[in-house]
Amino acid sequence: MATDFLVHEKIWFDKFRYDDAERRFYEQMNGPVAGTSCQSSGPGASSGPGGDHSELLARIASLEVENQSLKGVVRDLQQAVSKLGARLSALEKSTPAHRATAPQTQHVSPMRQVEPPSRKAAPAAEDDEDDDIDLFGSDEEEDKEAIRLREERLRQYAEKKAKKPVLVAKSSILLDVKPWDDETDMAQLEACVRSVQLDGLTWGGSKLVPVGYGIRKLQIQCVVEDDKVGTDLLEEEITKFEEHVQSVDIAAFNKI
Repeated sequence: MATDFLVHEKIWFDKFRYDDAERRFYEQMNGPVAGTSCQSSGPGASSGPGGDHSELLARIASLEVENQSLKGVVRDLQQAVSKLGARLSALEKSTPAHRATAPQTQHVSPMRQVEPPSRKAAPAAEDDEDDDIDLFGSDEEEDKEAIRLREERLRQYAEKKAKKPVLVAKSSILLDVKPWDDETDMAQLEACVRSVQLDGLTWGGSKLVPVGYGIRKLQIQCVVEDDKVGTDLLEEEITKFEEHVQSVDIAAFNKI
């Protein structure tokens, strides 16, 4: 009864065999990696050392070439240093000569500087002889002459400035003169505007500009002197013609 039960029961009786087989498989897989160090001296590993040897020879050859070039650089540097040393020694030998000659120039220069006072001694004696001459006797006359010249130049400058034309500030004004309606006689309106005559006022060109509904306004140009004619005075004089003029506006104002 028990045997029949075990026959039908699913039990892995030979699991140890599979475990052993798996262990051997992994040992075989990992065996060559661990055994390369032991078998490196065998006949099968002869290709590895040969490749390493050739590579080593190539590196040695390149190092020798680099060593030769470095030797050449060192040799050039030694020659340059030797040349610099020779130049420094030559300069050191030449400097004492200049230092020795310098004191000689210092001793000679004071002797040359002493000579001018002796030369000036003779003019000093001549100055003593001329002490009786009055060199400042004409100061008052010179002062009067200078004052006269200054006054003369000031007078000439004032006359020149008076003759110079004075710059008059002027302005250009564009006026918009509007009538009451479309029945206003625009020719008569312009004649009224131009009848305004003031000192410093000059009338220019004019034109009629349509406003709307058949009404037109008068645009007229004038030039005024700022000190004599103002915009308020001009508007006041034009608006006196109440029968024709409704209003006066300044369309443009420019300084000349």
